[in-house]
Amino acid sequence: MLAIKYEKPWDVTCVNTEKPAPGQGEALIKVRSAGICGSDIGAFRGTNPLVTYPRIIGHEIAGEIISIPENKKGLKAGDHVIVDPYMYCGACYPCSLGRTNCCEDLKVLGVHVDGGMSEYFTHPADMLWKLPDDMPWELAPIAEPLTIALHGIHRGRLKKGEHVAIIGAGPIGILAAMGALAYGAEPIMIDLVEERLEEARRLGVRYTIQSGKEDVAAKTAGYTDGRMAELVMECSGANAAIQMSLDIAANAGRITFTGWPKNETPLMTGTITKKEVDILGARTSANEFEEAIELIHTGKVDAGKILTKVISLQEAPEAIRDIEKNPGNYMKVNVVM
Repeated sequence: MLAIKYEKPWDVTCVNTEKPAPGQGEALIKVRSAGICGSDIGAFRGTNPLVTYPRIIGHEIAGEIISIPENKKGLKAGDHVIVDPYMYCGACYPCSLGRTNCCEDLKVLGVHVDGGMSEYFTHPADMLWKLPDDMPWELAPIAEPLTIALHGIHRGRLKKGEHVAIIGAGPIGILAAMGALAYGAEPIMIDLVEERLEEARRLGVRYTIQSGKEDVAAKTAGYTDGRMAELVMECSGANAAIQMSLDIAANAGRITFTGWPKNETPLMTGTITKKEVDILGARTSANEFEEAIELIHTGKVDAGKILTKVISLQEAPEAIRDIEKNPGNYMKVNVVM
């Protein structure tokens, strides 16, 4: 079969490799679509210290079941599914709480173990989620990054009518804004790049702030009648943005950190105490797949609007190289087979 493989940083090829055979409790899947994620670009650059090489990439994976053992979800051969890529042990303390995304021995597809950007893939049968038969393959992989955005929303306890300031208008930030709109909240999108803010406005976001040119705190105050944002979602991982989140959070507000900074960030703990803000980590996702699938399938989140390009598997290496060179030209690229 064909697969997209990193031999080492900066070395991506479409290779011929052995078709996998399912082990105990695993399903064999004919992969029909796969998303190229920002983390795949980080792995290409060699800037993600968690990635080991050589590695078949891909964690946004949808396909058709070829074979599957009996499992509690009632899935069968021929069903369309999306893969939960966060493999957990089920025995540690966070797993016992249902917070499997915080597993002490978490393995992520395409990072710690081989992913599924390939023609066939095997995966634990109980970590598959059924897709509607009429969901377009080019949209299906977007359910995975949407789960990450939803996890940040849920960790931050966002309510209808509240303002959520979202820092970083990349795919996760844009999907968080679309999710907030679907649930009746008011997103405020913050980014350095005007083109990304234009994209947010095109998708229905009324309030935007270009952080390199505008006073973010003053604009946030103006949008919220002085209250500031009840929830701040930091989706960029930039140290300055993490610090900014305290300035724009409301008194008694919440902050969720979804972005992963490369370096430690000093924070004004006096502001945390004065405002009594809740600061929460938001790592990947846990139990949001059904919700994400429903939001996309019903059109409550119009996932097609963030899809920049659809490519073949053989075109993926060149696409990865170009996304790395010209990230501003792309929002989401999906491979369809």
